[in-house]
Amino acid sequence: MRYILSLIRRHLGMFMTALFFLTVEAVSDLLQPTLMSYIVDDGVASGDTRTVLLYGAAMLGVALVGTLGAVVRNIYASRTSQIIGMELRDTLYAKILSLSAANVDKLQPASLITRITNDVTQIQNFINGCMRILVKAPITCIGAIALIVVQTPRQIPMIVVILVVSSLLIAGNMLLGYPRFGRLQKKLDRLSAVSREFLASIRVVKAFGREEFQQAQFDGAADELAEASVSATRVTAVFSPLINLTVNVGIVVLLYLGRFSGGGEVGKLMASVNYMTQVLFALGMVSNILNMLVRATASAHRVQEVLAEEPALAEPSCPDTGDWRGDVDFEGVSFAYQGAGRDSLRAVSFSAKAGETVGIIGPTGAGKSTLINLVPRFYDATAGVVKVGGRDVRQLDGSRLRQGIGLVPQKALLFSGTIEENLRWGDREAPWEQVEAAARAACAHEFIQEFPQGYETVLGQGGVNLSGGQKQRLSIARALMKQPKILILDDCTSALDAKTEAAVLRGIAAYTGGMTVLLISQRISTVMRADRILCLEEGQVAGFGTHAALMAECQTYREIYASQIGGDDHEYV
Repeated sequence: MRYILSLIRRHLGMFMTALFFLTVEAVSDLLQPTLMSYIVDDGVASGDTRTVLLYGAAMLGVALVGTLGAVVRNIYASRTSQIIGMELRDTLYAKILSLSAANVDKLQPASLITRITNDVTQIQNFINGCMRILVKAPITCIGAIALIVVQTPRQIPMIVVILVVSSLLIAGNMLLGYPRFGRLQKKLDRLSAVSREFLASIRVVKAFGREEFQQAQFDGAADELAEASVSATRVTAVFSPLINLTVNVGIVVLLYLGRFSGGGEVGKLMASVNYMTQVLFALGMVSNILNMLVRATASAHRVQEVLAEEPALAEPSCPDTGDWRGDVDFEGVSFAYQGAGRDSLRAVSFSAKAGETVGIIGPTGAGKSTLINLVPRFYDATAGVVKVGGRDVRQLDGSRLRQGIGLVPQKALLFSGTIEENLRWGDREAPWEQVEAAARAACAHEFIQEFPQGYETVLGQGGVNLSGGQKQRLSIARALMKQPKILILDDCTSALDAKTEAAVLRGIAAYTGGMTVLLISQRISTVMRADRILCLEEGQVAGFGTHAALMAECQTYREIYASQIGGDDHEYV
């Protein structure tokens, strides 16, 4: 709740303006039954038409003021809550951008999506509700009770009993509802995760005919969400009618006792019944807003959890912002993912000189992708030191480090927009010649020109209107656009045939003169012409050297060669 109040304080002026007009609306509603009692007791009972018209006009004027107050209150309440929601989402998004890969792994992408969307919406709805009914409810309730006491003083004991019973019911509603709404949000995370996984792999699901399995997965998550929702709303379903029953019993008692008042106080009795109805409405509003508070508090806790998350990669207090060369050195580097049972890398040592191409090969799960993730400092080594340009990457400014590194990931990732917009992710201000040169080097220019709109061709989300090989070549061109000091190619030619791959590698070699290239591949034919080759096995260095040296000294490398090329390489045996 403290965090929600801090959000409100940022826009206290607009919030208080909404509350002022909300108060005008509430006071106008409270005046109506009293004016009606005057019409009945002073006008209708005595047949005084002038009094009826006078108080009738007053009721109309008060109703008009209340209506204007409600309109202005709605405008300010909606605007304030929407601005707070927008700012909170922006803050959350900026925080997530600042987190490292390890933090995102911990918090989980599906949960982060839910927090940015649904959890913020819950907080936004509560703040809107505060300006719409939270203040109106106590004003209405207290004002109505006070006017009942004025109209019919002997009803004080009954009012006290109603308030005590209703307060106990509202407290029980909050106490039982809070943990249930927390579980509800977690089940929503689970549903989002299942939906996201299916939509991201829909082609694989259909290729293997696993629609029924995915449907069962989704049904299970949806059932869990429904069960959690029913559990949470069941509390409201029980307590709200009990509050209504308590107030309605009070109305019946009021009418029963009113039979002794005589005909002269019919107007006051009508006003008291009307005020009891307003008390009932106010208590219902309080119950609803407290339910919203319970859910908003649970959501605020989840939002705060993200905002309080400390980046796993701490930036140095005095970062080295000087220029650096493209040398890469691993000195006894070990690494384990959080929660993993064993190290993915163990005591890895090798070096890549500036301008050198180092191929990285090894069996599946050998730690190749993990290794190159340490160079741009997506993760920090758990032991040993990773150096770039002779400097520990933990002492370099993270932004400047990554500006000098071009990365082509294993899975080609493109964004919605035109081909040119995707390429300019590498350098937004690059001249057109540089865009075309990078595309030519990646052998992408030819197929781009075949599209009717050429470089202005609009790509769907993830580049769904391109083949796998086309997406890979655009990803390579995008990285080349940065003209980085270090170019990391993480098995990014796997979707290309041998002829196209050879052409792409020639284009990269011609374009990257002076760049350090770390080339990961499952194909030995891709890495064997590198200056040197790092062979990994089970997270350890099995061999490091030229193709000829590894064929002579590294058993793992020879086995990979034999399995892909066939036989032995007699030239080097």
